[in-house]
Amino acid sequence: MSLAKKALEQGEGILRLAPTWVPRSFCVPGRRIKLHPDDYYVLGGQRGGIDERWLSSTTPAQNGPLTGKNEGLSAVVYQEGGKEEQFLLKDAIDELQGEIIGDRLWNEHQSWPMYSKFFDNMGPLPHHIHHNDEHAAKIGQKPNPPASHLPPPLTNHRADLPHTFLGIAPGTTKEQIRECLVNFTKGDNKLTTFSQAFKLEPGTGWDVPPGMLHAPGSLCTYEPQKASDVFAMYQSLVNEAIIPEELLWNGTPKDRIGDYDQLMEVIDWDLNVNPNLLETRFMAPKPVKPIAEMEAEGYIENWICYRSAAFSAKELTVLPGQTVTIKDNACYGMIVMQGHGKFGVWDIETPALIRYGQLTNDEFFVSEQAARDGVVISNPSNSDPIVILKHFGPENPDLIL
Repeated sequence: MSLAKKALEQGEGILRLAPTWVPRSFCVPGRRIKLHPDDYYVLGGQRGGIDERWLSSTTPAQNGPLTGKNEGLSAVVYQEGGKEEQFLLKDAIDELQGEIIGDRLWNEHQSWPMYSKFFDNMGPLPHHIHHNDEHAAKIGQKPNPPASHLPPPLTNHRADLPHTFLGIAPGTTKEQIRECLVNFTKGDNKLTTFSQAFKLEPGTGWDVPPGMLHAPGSLCTYEPQKASDVFAMYQSLVNEAIIPEELLWNGTPKDRIGDYDQLMEVIDWDLNVNPNLLETRFMAPKPVKPIAEMEAEGYIENWICYRSAAFSAKELTVLPGQTVTIKDNACYGMIVMQGHGKFGVWDIETPALIRYGQLTNDEFFVSEQAARDGVVISNPSNSDPIVILKHFGPENPDLIL
């Protein structure tokens, strides 16, 4: 029997995952993702600080020529008789296919087509953009539209700029944005002059379709997205740090590098200048059913990412002293944000501090069959809730708002 099959049987349809850490050379870590203080630069100064933890990922990080082997890819942990073995979640899904992610997703995508992450920066990210299907295909990639949610357990410190920039201010011309791109190597290209800022509120989030310029602020962010890491940086200076020009052309076909019209083509203009971004892109939590009904059953569950057909996410709270059975009609990855207890056959707990390379009991992947059968979750605490974030693939059959 293969390791993947043994691990799936051992977890009764639930796979335990190891933490996956990813550095970014253009960011300063916000130090809220529970990594040990000595380990944020453990990969070396030339790689930058570790400011991201990737969750349920079968997507390799696109981090330049120094990218490590399997960087960004989640590993399954299998332990038997005191011996521990790890293997990639991607390899397990490639082998067991619908037995893990369900026939619906496997038959359509031949893969797990999303992942999630925490990104955690002291300052805002530069204005950047994710390519749509057409433009991503030009470089052999898939599109990468994300959504964001600001989990309260990781947003106790707001850091340098707790506002998110989204879209382009109505009235801006294409010529003005193109001039910013042409001026990328001349210091501050002043792209923020033409953007809109919104204050970030813990517990809420934003949907960011492909083709939309955005610059996430300095709160630690949970970000479900399609299975891709394609992007381009359109802002040249952020927090007094210069962004390398190579990141402006990241995602551009080689024969069009230097062509600013190509950069403009990536921008979905109508989407960016929409004056109703708060109405169309903002996401406040939405209960999956009446709150009083859920509380009577011992839990509260909210949709937190729900505007994209490419993925969705929920926040599940199991109240103190309660045991509940939670059913979903799709597989999902999950991360424990608060509390401790049992999740199916697994002990779960929220680590306070994690060393680089250390295993944890806070991240799992739930197969479709286990999700349909229902996961029994027990909270032994008389005071502390269990809080779990759950990220789902495309066309979630339960997502009816």
